Amino acid sequence: MKTPQYIFLIAMASLFVLTGCEKKKEAVEEDIAKKFVMTDTMYNESTFATAKTELAQNELRLFGKVTADNNSIAQVYPAVGGNVIKINVELGDFVKQGQLLASIRSSEVAGFQSQTSDADANVSIAERNLQSVKDMYEGKLASEKELVMAQKELQKAKAEKARMGEINNIYKLKSGSVYNMYAPISGYVVSKDISPNELLSTNREDGVFAIAKLDDVWVLANVNESDLSKVKQGQEATIQTIAYPDKNIAGKIDKVFNVIDPNTRAAKALIKVHNHDIALKPEMNATVTINYADADKYIAIPSEAVVFDKNKNFVMVFKSKDNIETREVQVYRALDKTTYLSAGLKEGEKVIVKSNLLIYDAIND
Repeated sequence: MKTPQYIFLIAMASLFVLTGCEKKKEAVEEDIAKKFVMTDTMYNESTFATAKTELAQNELRLFGKVTADNNSIAQVYPAVGGNVIKINVELGDFVKQGQLLASIRSSEVAGFQSQTSDADANVSIAERNLQSVKDMYEGKLASEKELVMAQKELQKAKAEKARMGEINNIYKLKSGSVYNMYAPISGYVVSKDISPNELLSTNREDGVFAIAKLDDVWVLANVNESDLSKVKQGQEATIQTIAYPDKNIAGKIDKVFNVIDPNTRAAKALIKVHNHDIALKPEMNATVTINYADADKYIAIPSEAVVFDKNKNFVMVFKSKDNIETREVQVYRALDKTTYLSAGLKEGEKVIVKSNLLIYDAIND
C-alpha cells in the first residue's frame, strides 16, 4: 500500500526539480539577455528605422543602349561627287559649328566655277549690249522693242549670276575645284564613313559624318512583351553602365514606343538623361531598373536592417539601450534598399540598421 505513495512523492519531487531547472534556465537566459546594454558611443554610431506599412515595390531590369538624341544630331552628306583629298577630324573629336571636316576635289565644283564665270561674263555683255541699244534708240536707229529685249537679257543674265552666287554660298564654294565639308553644328563626331582618296558619289544613302550634341542623350531599353504592362510613361528609372558600375543615373520613362521589333520581340522604352559630364557615350550598354508597386501592402524596412543567419532572417528590435530583442521575420521581397516583411514585425516598431550585425553577435553568440 505504501509503494504508490512513494511513487507519487518521487514524481512530485521530480516535477519540482524540473520546474526549478526550467525557471533557472529562463532566469539565466534572461540574465544573459539583460547583460547587453548599448553604450552611448554605440548608440550614437548606430542608425535606426521605423517599420512602415506600404505597397510592396517590385523591380524590373531592362537592357539597352545609349544613343544620341535624335533632335541634336546632324548628318553631313557630300553635296557633290569627287575624290577625298583631306580629312581634318576623327571619330570622337569635338568640333565647332563651321569647322572644316574634309575636302574633296570635284569636277562638279569646277563646273560650278565655270558657270559662275560665264554668268559674270554674260552680265557684262548684256550691260554693254543694253547701253549700245540705248544709244541707238536715242539716235532713232533701234526700236523700242529692241530696247525692251536688251533690258530683259540683262535681267536674265543678272538672275543667273545671282543663282550661281546662291549655289556658291550654300556649298561654300571658292575658286578652283575643291569642295569643303563643314560641321553644321557644334558637337562630337559620332559617326565617320570617309577615307582618304575615296571616290564619293552624291547618291549615297548614309552621311559621311554624323555630329551630335551629347549634353543630353537617350537610353533605349528593350521591353519584352510580357513586361509591357509594367512599364509606363513617367516611371522612375535607374541607369547603370559597365563603364561606371558604382554610378546610379536617375531618369524617367519618357516614352514607350508602340512598335514590337520582329527580331527581338521587344518594344523600346526611351529615357532622356542629362549628360553634362559626357560620361555616357553612344553605343554604351546600359541596365535600366524600374520600380513598380504591387497591389498589397507589407511592412517595409531598410534591407540593411535584416540579418541572415542559420537560414533564417532576423531584425534587432530596439526598445531601449538595455532592451533590444532579436526577432525572426518572414521576408516577402528583398530589394537593394528596401525589404518587405510578411510577418514578425509590426508597424511603428523601431529596428537597428547600422551596427545591427555587431549587436546581433553580442546578444546571440
